[in-house]
Formats: sequence, C-alpha cells, structure tokens
Amino acid sequence: MPMEEKILQGLFLCSDQPNELLDELRPEWNDKVSLVIKEKFSLLNTQQTLFNVFPWKEELSTGIDHEKFCESFFIQPSLFLRLRPGRQKEVGKKLGNAGIAFDIIDDNCLALPNASKVDQVIELNREAVVQDYSSQRIADFFRRAKLKQADRVWDCCAASGGKSIMLHDLYPTIDLTVSDKRESIMINLEKRFKEAGIRKYKGFVADLANKNFEIHPRSHRDSKFEFIICDAPCSGSGTWSRTPEQLHYFEKKKIDEYASLQMKILSNVMPHLQPAGYLLYITCSVFKKENETIVQFIQQTGLRLAEMKLLKGYDKKADTMFAALFQKTL
Repeated sequence: MPMEEKILQGLFLCSDQPNELLDELRPEWNDKVSLVIKEKFSLLNTQQTLFNVFPWKEELSTGIDHEKFCESFFIQPSLFLRLRPGRQKEVGKKLGNAGIAFDIIDDNCLALPNASKVDQVIELNREAVVQDYSSQRIADFFRRAKLKQADRVWDCCAASGGKSIMLHDLYPTIDLTVSDKRESIMINLEKRFKEAGIRKYKGFVADLANKNFEIHPRSHRDSKFEFIICDAPCSGSGTWSRTPEQLHYFEKKKIDEYASLQMKILSNVMPHLQPAGYLLYITCSVFKKENETIVQFIQQTGLRLAEMKLLKGYDKKADTMFAALFQKTL
C-alpha cells in the first residue's frame, strides 16, 4: 500500500487517544482509537491480521499468550527505574517537583512514560538505575542462590552492568568479576560503576565462545566462583516492543544461531563454577530454543535445576525475560 496509508494505519493502531492528523485525514478512525487492537484491525482495508505481527507462534516458550504478545507491539513500553538503597523518598520528591508522573510498582521500582527526561532530574546510576521491570525481578533469583557477602561472583556477559549493580546493592561486599566481549561496552560499564559508587571489582574483555579465553586478572587459585550470572547474547525478542525494527528484519534462522552460541558460552563458563555453586542463565528471548531447550542442555551437564521462570512483561508494558537457576553438585 502507499506509504501515506501505511503511516496512517500505524498511527491508528498505536494510538489510544484522538489526534489531529487522524482527525484531519481519517476522522472515522479517530473516533475509534480507544478500541482494542483486534477490533481496530477489523476496520482496516488490509489482508494483515493481528497474528501476522509475530509469525513464529510455534517457536514461543511455554506460557506465552501469542495474541497478547502480538498486541504488545502496538503499546509503548514504560520506562522503569530501580531505586538505589535509601534513595526512594529522594527520587520520588525530585520527580514530583519536576512534574514527572510515575506509578509505584513496588518499594524499589517506578514506572514512567517512556519519553520522561529523568536524566535531567535525578542522578542516574547513583540515585536510580534505568532497568526494566522484568530485569529487576531477577533479584529474586539472586536471593534464591543464598549468596554470602564474601562469595566470588562472575557476571560473565555483563553488558553495561545493570544486573551487577543490582547484585551489589543486595550484597555490597561480594567479590565481583565482570566481563564482556565488547571493549566499548566495558568502558560504559566502568563509567556506570563509577557513578554507582562501585569501585571494588575486577573486569576483563573476553570472547567466551572461544574456549581458550582467560579469566584475567585472576590467579589460577581463585578462578572458580560460587555464583555465575550468564545473561547470554540472544535474539532480544522479549524487548522488540521497544525496538520494532528488530522484529521487522528478524530471520527465523537466527534462533538456531543464537542457541548454538549460548551452548558454546555455557560449555566454556560452567567449568569455572565451584562445587555447590549456582549458575543463573538469563535471556530476554521468547523463543523456546533459547530458553527451555538450553535448560535441557545445561541439565545434561549434571547441574541441578533449582528454579525456572518465564518473566512475562508483555502485559505490564515491560520486557519479557527468561531465567533458570542451577546448582552444581558436590
């Protein structure tokens, strides 16, 4: 269809309030923007349906509602803040004074409109961390692992370090090591850690898909860990409502490619887990080959599954994530 028509249909499907452009060009649609997505599709002159939005239904992890997941792509996700310890009242007051509306999700989590200019109001990373709601729920798995304050922890695919900052807030004296394949990401992590007041940690760059990587700067004596976090590279399909271009250009063959990469990384990381230690596997994927199938792979190595959960966010204006906690036998 013509580009103008595509834009108008997209605007109609993604709007929940009347707007001037639709009122001028499609007034019959503008009166119906409050309808649910499925009903909106029935009004359009198109062969597309709601279910065409995400065509890989058979690849979904168990428990995902395909229809609701498709609907989520037409709803702008929220911006979530995780409040640092002792900063709850301070952050709430600053946001209120700036006229920024927010919803209190729990004692440490706020939800804001996505375009909120929070960086102009609060000190990010020092007072609060931009972190999706589902990602914040990973803290439940940290607690389940029953970490001790001096335990050696390795966040092996740390990216910009959001989960490590959360872990540090729960266990300030852990012996923390972080790594990532990308040097630029580690530079960003270093900046965030500095802003968050985290100075006692070790970091290195390594491609964990290569079994010859070295844990640096650790000695051979202490190169094993009581807790390993593997927030693995993945399709990111649980976050595509934030990045719809990823959904548009995705090819199904990439699922197998990511699953293969995840198994390589895990195979190289797991030997560094102490007996009785815990491994936490995380993805922001909705594909079972990156989730439940990888759980089966890990179990075949002898690790015991302690807990597995699909963290559904598509009905909360949040990302959807998957997490599984394993313990190594003695």
